[in-house]
Amino acid sequence: MDNLNGKVALITGASSGIGAVSAKLFACRGAKLSLIGRNEVNLKLVGDECQRLGPTNAEQPLVIVADLCCEADVTQLVDTTIKKFGRLDILVNNAGILEHGTIETTSLEQYDRVMRTNVRSAYQLTMLCVPHLIATHGNIVNVSSIDGVRSFPGCLAYGLSKSAMDQMTKCTALELASNGVRVNSVNPGVIITDRPIQKRAGMSDDDYLEYIERRKKSHPLGRVGDADEVAEAIAFLASSDASFITGEQLHVDGGWHVTCAR
Repeated sequence: MDNLNGKVALITGASSGIGAVSAKLFACRGAKLSLIGRNEVNLKLVGDECQRLGPTNAEQPLVIVADLCCEADVTQLVDTTIKKFGRLDILVNNAGILEHGTIETTSLEQYDRVMRTNVRSAYQLTMLCVPHLIATHGNIVNVSSIDGVRSFPGCLAYGLSKSAMDQMTKCTALELASNGVRVNSVNPGVIITDRPIQKRAGMSDDDYLEYIERRKKSHPLGRVGDADEVAEAIAFLASSDASFITGEQLHVDGGWHVTCAR
């Protein structure tokens, strides 16, 4: 898949997890990168690793520390990306947070935090990037979740946000098809990363280990996934190998989405 070579890709949530692994894979395949994240130290480390993995004499990745919930930051990061590279070919909307809560324990504040981070920021960023993607006949890959297509108790706001992301994927795929812009999503199951989203949501180390063991039984393939497997799916959808695919929700979940309750 060297057809990512020379493509300009903007990846959010690139300081850890799926975003960081995707950035490194894109670098290996010759993409020029604009990496967005909140953790300055981690983001710089990812940028340095991408520089090392990329082609000899490749441009240094653009590293932008930004709060995607701040409208001015989102506008600025798009402007900065275009100023440096002069174009945009790929947008990966990966940034997101998880918070636990049921309809009995949630709050409007929790709803607003999750929806603002997981949906509103991607909505604004996509709006701003679309003119540039139309100019290059580029594409968008949204990182959604199994929670967008299946119902699970205890993470209500998160599930709502990922369902919204799935609908945004399908609606924008229809709206942008006539402009030659493809829009797809990946919908991962439980994925092992360097900074698990469950722990960032407050799960203890012991509870996380128990959760992973339990979830191995939920996936028909008998294991949880790895961030590299999701990154490969993102890279495929972003490449010309997927040139006739749009509006797709690619489940990277070991078959979980086709099961009955487990």
